[in-house]
Amino acid sequence: QVQLVESGGGLVQAGGSLRLSCAVSGRTFTYAMGWFRQAPGKEREFVAAISWSSGSTYYADSVKGRFTISKDNAKNTVYLQMNSLKSEDTAVYYCAAHVTRMIPTSSYAYNYWGQGTQVTVSS
Repeated sequence: QVQLVESGGGLVQAGGSLRLSCAVSGRTFTYAMGWFRQAPGKEREFVAAISWSSGSTYYADSVKGRFTISKDNAKNTVYLQMNSLKSEDTAVYYCAAHVTRMIPTSSYAYNYWGQGTQVTVSS
């Protein structure tokens, strides 16, 4: 069984930084990890994804150059470093795991989800 636990959310001023963490139990059953976010009244959207084995990464255009996804295989943890935060980044951020050999950007392709962590950016 795969379990995901996010941490690191909070309140930050525009232009500031936060680092989210996602601790993964049962990592050996997963191939790729993704971060998604959902703002009030909006659909859940893709933010970034990474492969455990190759380290290949993908980003949404809205966060390219500002956010960095990384992993620590020894700690079974995935991170999302968020810099130059904007008010439009305010959302609940979710960590997700995918089990086949691909790195999807659609939320429907992910098999396991964390509980989410709130990120609020004040302008």
